[in-house]
Parts: sequence; C-alpha cells; structure tokens
Amino acid sequence: MTTLYDEKWGQGPRTCGGCTLCCRLLPVHHDGDMPGGWHKAAGERCRHQRTGKGCAVYRKAGFPTACVYWNCRWLTGIDTAELRRPDRAHYVLDVVPDYVTLSADDLTPTKIEVVQVWCDPKYPDAHKDPALRAYLARRGEEGVAALIRYSSGDAFFLCPPAMSSDGQWHERHDGQVEPDRTAEEMVAGVAEARGQT
Repeated sequence: MTTLYDEKWGQGPRTCGGCTLCCRLLPVHHDGDMPGGWHKAAGERCRHQRTGKGCAVYRKAGFPTACVYWNCRWLTGIDTAELRRPDRAHYVLDVVPDYVTLSADDLTPTKIEVVQVWCDPKYPDAHKDPALRAYLARRGEEGVAALIRYSSGDAFFLCPPAMSSDGQWHERHDGQVEPDRTAEEMVAGVAEARGQT
C-alpha cells in the first residue's frame, strides 16, 4: 500500500545522478525559507536545474523545503527495481499519493487512491512502458489506480486490470482535473479512499 511517510525517506539505494526530470515536470509550491515565496508550475523548468548536473542549490541555502522532503518512487527503490531512471523512461512516479473522485449518474461518488505518473509531454505514450504497467498492475491489486499527468491541468485516469470488471486497462479522459489541493485536503481524500478499498 502507498505510504504517506517512510522513516527511511531519502535513504534509498539510488541517486539522481544527472536526472532532473522532476525539476521540470512537477510543480513546486514553496513559502518557507525563500524570501517572498517561490512557485514553479508543472512543466516549467526550475531556475536551479542544471541539465546533466542536477540542482545548483541541492542541500544549500535556497534549496526549497518542498524539494527536501520529496523523492520520486524510482529513487526510493520501493518496488521499482525494474523501472528505468526517470529521464530515460520519460516519466516520474510521484511519492505523494493523490485521489480521484469517480462518479456516475446512478452511483455515489467514490474516492479512489492513485499513483501520480508525471509524463514528459514530449513522450505522451511513456505511460505504456511495460515495466511501468507491471508496477501499476501491482498497485491495482492493492486498490490503487493511476493518474497520468502531463501538467497540472492535463491528465487522465488509468484503471488497472485488477480494478476493472473485464480485467483490461482502461483510460478515462473525460474527467476534470481538480485544482491543486492543500495538504490537508490531500491527506483527508487519500484516507477516505483507503477506507473504501
């Protein structure tokens, strides 16, 4: 099951090396130790990113607290042994769980926990990587689906075989992507989703 916190956070067996894909694909909302706050939209290159070298302020003054406490799932090494480094796979698996709300005309809306997969828009089919699909299929057996994201507002729901009635993958592109949630909303939504699985 997806965890919100792991006591070995940031101590995984892998290192970023020259990978900086998260520095471009993911949004950063930071109001802490940087004067005036600092925000970076999803898909926008971070001003501290150095291609092939990493972050220019990594663990130095100015390093956003939001980045200190974040790692991609590949970096943590938790059930990701067969996945390639994000810059080579063209997607980043977010460690922060999220949820979607599924509804139909005759059903009560249901929250479903999702793994966020941030795909490089230059490689829109990166989510079809067989190793990623195997990883997502295992999460599906735990009642966790996927949200394939190209930006904060461009995403689709990916239902794994274990969660579909016909045992097939299903993409749902007709939903609305909700605006950024607060940490409290995210925790409450994921908790509710976990209670329903």
